[in-house]
Amino acid sequence: MTKLWGGRFSGDVDPLMDRLNQSIAFDARLWEADIRGSQAWAQALVEAGVLSPEESQQIIAGLDRVYDEWARGDFRVQPGDEDIHTAIERRLTEIIGPLGGKLHTGRSRNDQVATDLRLYLLDAADTLESHLSHLQRALVEQAQHTIDLIMPGYTHLQPAQPVRFAQWLLSYFWMLQRDWTRLEDLRRRVDVMPLGAGALAGTPLAIDRMALAERLGFSHISMNSMDAVSDRDFVAEFLFWAALLGVHLSRLSEDLILFSNPALGFVRLSDAYTTGSSLMPQKKNPDAFELARGKSGRLIGHLTGFLSTLKGLPATYNKDLQEDKEPLFDTIDTLETLLPVITGAIRTLSPQPERMRAALDDFMLATDLADWLVARGIPFRQSHHIVGEVVQLAESRGCALRDLDLADLQSVHTAFTADALEVWDFERSVEQRAAAGGVARSAVEQQIHSARHLLGLGTASS
Repeated sequence: MTKLWGGRFSGDVDPLMDRLNQSIAFDARLWEADIRGSQAWAQALVEAGVLSPEESQQIIAGLDRVYDEWARGDFRVQPGDEDIHTAIERRLTEIIGPLGGKLHTGRSRNDQVATDLRLYLLDAADTLESHLSHLQRALVEQAQHTIDLIMPGYTHLQPAQPVRFAQWLLSYFWMLQRDWTRLEDLRRRVDVMPLGAGALAGTPLAIDRMALAERLGFSHISMNSMDAVSDRDFVAEFLFWAALLGVHLSRLSEDLILFSNPALGFVRLSDAYTTGSSLMPQKKNPDAFELARGKSGRLIGHLTGFLSTLKGLPATYNKDLQEDKEPLFDTIDTLETLLPVITGAIRTLSPQPERMRAALDDFMLATDLADWLVARGIPFRQSHHIVGEVVQLAESRGCALRDLDLADLQSVHTAFTADALEVWDFERSVEQRAAAGGVARSAVEQQIHSARHLLGLGTASS
């Protein structure tokens, strides 16, 4: 088959070079975006005086037939189809004849592929936002149902203070909310139309680019033709967004891998999202979360690899940019598979209140004892030291803090009175932290209210 660019060449391309050069194996998924862009361009060519209205209608109708073939799975890629643009133009010409050759007038594959990629990513962003919202909703619903469960909170992976299980769930809701807002912000930078930039110098035709952008659903047009064909910042930024989301999913997964371990047993995972061992019959492995943790490395790898591709490129389009699609497509595919699985695993997990309670110990209330001293006028730094001595006393005796009596406390400091012994109450501890964002029931309820509002769910039922 004659190459689109073959006029100045006299010899055949080496078969291995031809194979290396082809991108149809992975950019075929841009078929819908490419047809949308081509139909809009056909209309613009009428306004520019290149096509008659009748010719434009023939081209658009021919592209409709090509669209139907792709949608039915009947389209047949031919050996000479380098990329999706070549394949569609070749098939269009087969359907409507030489008129199909007029479609490319004033347009380059450079601005064509940049446009296709942006259209594709805008559609993908809609899908990913929906998946992200479903995961956030699952977290909020679990938080509503488990608001009265108290568990150990950890810093440095060491027991720290008692918290509500709902607070832990909501901590990931707010991480994901930042991801959601970052994707919304990124959308503005994807929503820029490069079509009309040509190969690098712009089109010689009288194309109304703003009208063309509006026809394609873009809000803005690129302002510099050389930048337009080489700009893949939006791909790099999306890969960063996905990598950071992957990190958040990995952290969520790591917590649940630990929480579901029988040594803690804070949650049980549904059989639908776990697997067994080929050797050990008793095993129930948290593979959904292990895979999420592993996929985060894949997402980070796509980002770092693509940044390495971009860093040495000279101005305007270079064939290196063909490397933008595989990491982008794989990232989208990974998240579109991963997010619904994690959502299902969160929605179906079963908290184990008795195991959470059993893991609470009095040492997590040491800060409450220091706060009790602060309320009696002792500076916190001094209170911290005093309670540290109380902890040391209990550890030396091998007993819980509540096993120390008033005389024991007063042997450390005379400020202690009998009501200091009321500190050993986990419910009291969490309820004291009622400031906005805290773990008191009222503060967690306010978070749930705010989260539901962001998700458009309205007021929670009691």
